[in-house]
Amino acid sequence: MNRRAVLRAGAGLVGAGIVGGCLQTESRSVRSPPLVADRPDAVYHPTHSEGMEMIGSTTAGEYKVAAMYSYPHRFWEITGPNTNKKELDGSHAMHLMTVVWDPETRVVLPNAGLTIELTTGGSLVDQTNMYAMLSQPMGLHYGNNVEADGDGTYTASVDIGSVPDDRVRRTGEFRGRFTDPATAEIEFDYSQSVRDGLSYEEYDDAGERAALEPMDMMTPSATVPPKAEVPGAVRGTDTSGDAVFVVAVQDAVPAGIEGDGQYLTVFAHTPYNRTVLPSMTLSGSLSGSGDPFALEPTLDPELGYHYGAAVSEVVDGRTLSITVDTPPQLTRHEGYETAFLDMPGAEVPL
Repeated sequence: MNRRAVLRAGAGLVGAGIVGGCLQTESRSVRSPPLVADRPDAVYHPTHSEGMEMIGSTTAGEYKVAAMYSYPHRFWEITGPNTNKKELDGSHAMHLMTVVWDPETRVVLPNAGLTIELTTGGSLVDQTNMYAMLSQPMGLHYGNNVEADGDGTYTASVDIGSVPDDRVRRTGEFRGRFTDPATAEIEFDYSQSVRDGLSYEEYDDAGERAALEPMDMMTPSATVPPKAEVPGAVRGTDTSGDAVFVVAVQDAVPAGIEGDGQYLTVFAHTPYNRTVLPSMTLSGSLSGSGDPFALEPTLDPELGYHYGAAVSEVVDGRTLSITVDTPPQLTRHEGYETAFLDMPGAEVPL
């Protein structure tokens, strides 16, 4: 663990972790081993892991924000079912990351548009969008490679957009929340020697069907509980494109959703680490009951992020057919870029 960063913003959050693993230190500014040639169309163990420096946290409006950095590294942008690999070009100093959550419930917010300005001495060094990203050890976060202007004190100004209603509806106590933008400012010290001292490890089992363990980030994580702890009455599970769908029924429809009866909830997550998979377009149909219906992306303080629909009644013996119209539109770190893309329909007997 590396605890040399200086924190000047918000509550005392400082430390280090692993972005893809840790434990061996080397002095290399670019750490990008060759990819495994025959990667599975599924979650796989990455080639390497890198340390991470926590630089601070603060509150901005309704949001709690934490920031951290690691070495610059490759990642994959997703557009529909297609991937676009972002290569390293030597111009970036660090991979800057943030996590945004509701401080009252500690629910991580995956759909807020983020941009960042990095300044030092009052001068702008870099300005860029922050991608919503998926990492095996870090889970759901926002990140991008950024430039720096040598060693010194920097301010990261994180502009947080509202959570769009057309991308995720809010229910319960989240109704009317996360509609206003805010800016979080976190000041931190950066030096290349500290960055180059972050831990690094390469793996012999790269490409195998497995995943790195989640790290202790000292921030909330966006995960689906173990099956036995999922809210409501769990009716069954199925997989598609290596994603896991857990289907449960709530006796009451959450406040903010029109309709009576029961509430059909689909919790989508990664294998191994149970990280939430947001930003999908799902539809469902119940055998013997007619037309398909939308499984709406929903953020609820009790249920967390899920896909749901109000139905009159979930009758025992029927089957829920889930169609993935759009796979998770999340930028991927290595080990996730080949999974959750080709997603055939799932069938869950109820």
